Amino acid sequence: MNKVTNDIYYIGVNDHEIDLFEGQYDVPNGMAYNSYVIVDEKVAVFDTVDAHFGDQWLANLREVLGDRKPDYLIVQHMEPDHSANILKFVNEYPEAVVVGNAKTFPMMANFFDGLDLGDRTLTVKDGEILSLGSHELQFIFAPMVHWPEVMMTYDKTDKVFFSADGFGKFGALDVEEDWACEARRYYFGIVGKYGAQVQALLKKAGGLDIQTICPLHGPILNENLGYYLGLYDTWSSYGVESEGVFIAYTSVYGNTKKAAEKLKELLEAKGCPKVAIADLAREDMAESVEDAFRYGKLVLATTTYNADIYPFMKQFINDLTERNYQKRTVGIIENGSWAPMAAKVIRGMFEKSKDIIFTETTVSIKSGIKAENIAQLEALAEELK
Repeated sequence: MNKVTNDIYYIGVNDHEIDLFEGQYDVPNGMAYNSYVIVDEKVAVFDTVDAHFGDQWLANLREVLGDRKPDYLIVQHMEPDHSANILKFVNEYPEAVVVGNAKTFPMMANFFDGLDLGDRTLTVKDGEILSLGSHELQFIFAPMVHWPEVMMTYDKTDKVFFSADGFGKFGALDVEEDWACEARRYYFGIVGKYGAQVQALLKKAGGLDIQTICPLHGPILNENLGYYLGLYDTWSSYGVESEGVFIAYTSVYGNTKKAAEKLKELLEAKGCPKVAIADLAREDMAESVEDAFRYGKLVLATTTYNADIYPFMKQFINDLTERNYQKRTVGIIENGSWAPMAAKVIRGMFEKSKDIIFTETTVSIKSGIKAENIAQLEALAEELK
């Protein structure tokens, strides 16, 4: 049995069958669906797991409880990778009370047609306390982090914060990998739009004595919590995590690629602390989104295409703007054989974004790179270094 504290057990599962999380995010190291149980005078289970692992999850729960029955199922988040086995649970334990908030139960009815819990529900309010005996659970509402019904739970006794999808990451728990990289990709892919709501949550969490964080994805965090909280503060305030430049490009016949690579070379020669580069057509889009948020400066290099911009670049910018991309310096390299439009289109796509500063230099290529373009790249590198 995997113990978190003396009374708290981990009963989650690892998924190595999945290839795309939420149907879009590449997860080569699988995914963890976390669930927990507190064994006290009363027994509380925190969330279920993905539909494919219901039997395994219930077996994990029985291994902890033996002949005991759970008193509560606390539903912190209704997304199906955490709620899919609610019906299976209530059929297995018909006397258990399902705990949620006013937004949880209508959503539950949408997912489970005909589910009738009768009087076996407990609707809690923000800040309300539920006693299990020696453990006092305080519910912390976190609307739009990243669904409207999300709530988190603070165990005042063991100082454990059950953080729903907050502080989660891609990857199964039986695979060793760096936390920050996959947590960053997870955060900006899934939660990034809701920075203001995460900031509000962090203010609430700041008033709690948290010694352990138990997320619904990723490892349990019980050391260096300041590091993880600090990253979340930076990410959710759209601050710069790493000084440097990220160059994102698309290229049809290789000329725009040559310009992007030349800019990287010039930046490095000028001592730029970090230069990352990605071909948006070939590299994981979510990783490129992650890098755009990680660094303080971004260069977009693309061709004019159908009097617009190349599709992968358009998708990339849409992914940024819908996640509230802001507080960044952006440079542009455009290419067009007869009527370059990319710079104009790109600026228009950022019209509603906050605190985007465009560089004075725009590199404008007509088909192949010429001496004047090298001079423009030199000037752009000087601005960005």
